[in-house]
Amino acid sequence: MAKAKYSKSKDGYFRAKVWDGTYNPDGSKHRINLISKKSSADLEKKVNEFKDKVYKREYVTSSDISLYDYAIEWLDTYKVNRSRNTYLMYRNIIDKHIIDLSDITLQNLTHARLQSLINERMDRPRTCQQLALTLKQILKSASKVQLIPINVAHTLVDDLELPSYKSKEKRALTDLEIKAIKTADFTDREKCFVYLLYGCGLRRGEALALTKYDISLENAEISITKSMAFDVNNSYIKGTKTVRGQRAVPMPGYLKDFLKDYIKTVDNYLITKVDGSEMTLSSFEKMWEQIIKKMNIAAGGTDTIRIIHGLTPHIFRHNYCTRLCYQVPAISTKMIAKLLGDTEKMVIDVYSHILVDKEQVNNSIETAISL
Repeated sequence: MAKAKYSKSKDGYFRAKVWDGTYNPDGSKHRINLISKKSSADLEKKVNEFKDKVYKREYVTSSDISLYDYAIEWLDTYKVNRSRNTYLMYRNIIDKHIIDLSDITLQNLTHARLQSLINERMDRPRTCQQLALTLKQILKSASKVQLIPINVAHTLVDDLELPSYKSKEKRALTDLEIKAIKTADFTDREKCFVYLLYGCGLRRGEALALTKYDISLENAEISITKSMAFDVNNSYIKGTKTVRGQRAVPMPGYLKDFLKDYIKTVDNYLITKVDGSEMTLSSFEKMWEQIIKKMNIAAGGTDTIRIIHGLTPHIFRHNYCTRLCYQVPAISTKMIAKLLGDTEKMVIDVYSHILVDKEQVNNSIETAISL
């Protein structure tokens, strides 16, 4: 006869301590007591059933924490090290939208209440997209710490009805804008920034973070290892957007020739405020405003007549990618992605769009099925 796994205590109960899937503040496993009045076998059955629930993440701890309070906890635990803009996006969604559910506990949350929250904002499609994204991440996290079951976390956000949203279509530079780059009356600082964007496809923060020590005139390349971001107005240096962002980018001849003399005039950063101090957001915006103004005049516009519209640093980056995609297969999409510090999927999307634009469907069909 098999020996009983659990022994009866003096009070007549069978007892066992079982890990509930959570941890104590000191990192040790948190355990709860399970008991049975019947037998060791009955307790063993309860223990196995409980362990199965923990394994399947169906077991939850009793809690009256609200969705809003847990969202704040989640933000400051899991998103505090993200880029400042990403952190502020989540913070904005929580403080301006999820706060409306501050009176509802996580464990009383329903799919209908989340849908109502979104319905009240249907006139703001982008906000609804960000709200749904944030809710999914928060609820997934809540299931991991056993505040709600994993299946409930999925059910709450599955099939939420969102308004249709289409992001603005990316564009490359126009021929008029490219011509204006060549003839605009830029200062050396402005010209340096524009040439870095146009000739190397850098992100704004990557260009602003460059120092003269990142420039190799001998190898005609720029080393990208960091990025500049802004906390309100003040700048700070952080890592590149992803590991892929760390890369060496070749310089076109005109950029190399320009930098040969320009780097002699700077102490450290290539792009600074006018007085040579570290760039701030307001100083960058003033510089960019002057760049647009000078390009507009070079294109034939005036202070009151705007010919160039909606130009951003990222359009230069998209232009760089687009121009390189026109050189496929002389240069591979994999190499283009490496130069951009981005995914090959992103490059292929741009390349596919170029192919669609170049397609002559009727002629192709006629050739393909001719008799």
